[in-house]
Amino acid sequence: MIDGTIFKAMSGFYYVESESGIVECRARGKFRLEKKIPLVGDHVKYKLTEPNKGILVDIYPRKSEFVRPPVANIDIMIIIASSVIPVTDPYLIDRMTVIANKSNCEAVICINKCDLDPANELYNIYTLSGFKTIRTSAKTGQGISELIDSISNKTCAFTGNSGVGKSSILNAIDSNFKISVGDISKKLGRGRHTTRHVELFKLSCGAVIADTPGFSAFDTDFIAPKEEIQNLFNDFALFSNRCRFIDCAHIKEPECSVLDAVKSGEIQKSRHDSYVRLYNQASEIKHWNRKNI
Repeated sequence: MIDGTIFKAMSGFYYVESESGIVECRARGKFRLEKKIPLVGDHVKYKLTEPNKGILVDIYPRKSEFVRPPVANIDIMIIIASSVIPVTDPYLIDRMTVIANKSNCEAVICINKCDLDPANELYNIYTLSGFKTIRTSAKTGQGISELIDSISNKTCAFTGNSGVGKSSILNAIDSNFKISVGDISKKLGRGRHTTRHVELFKLSCGAVIADTPGFSAFDTDFIAPKEEIQNLFNDFALFSNRCRFIDCAHIKEPECSVLDAVKSGEIQKSRHDSYVRLYNQASEIKHWNRKNI
């Protein structure tokens, strides 16, 4: 038996990297019977059946799991935003922090293009909300070393709305990134500009990155029941248990400590606005229909 990590999955084949190199594997039939689907990022056991080919035997327990894209064991999600060309809506950032929290994944906010705009408002929102927030400029190199320190030796995903500079940030982190992508893609038979599949790549700082197309990749209509949404906003925790009503939704209830904290500035208003939006979206999804989403 050999331990490895799935770096790519396509059409029922799983490309596993281990000390032996990259091996093309099939999954054992028991996975289908047990309704277990191997995911990119899974740490697995496999056995060779012939040179460079094998069969998956077991999947180790996952630290985290995402549905869209189907990827496992992400340690840290870097949410890239910008205050200029384009201006990122804080709701998009908040939605991603909730999805990361739901999946037991650390969220770090990376505000790019700070050579054009320091993004003081975004920076203050997320530092005051308890998130590690890094101001970067892929053009000048500002903040890149701090970002590298945050992802070194971790499996991470970079996500952000179109135009915020995800590719530029990755190239600033590792100038050989494009070459690495090309080399691995050639081994796995993947076109460099294909974004239909999740795939892992290694950076020189020791990080492993999940290649995904952006915010739309980490998306789902249903994140959690409406009652659980508040638990995915860590900045609410200090206040939510002080409300008058145990089942307080923190929207318009009297004697709500969360609403009081918003008024006093202890909780950022944009964060609460995002919470209400997510709560209302979850309210529209009927209980019987959740399993279909």
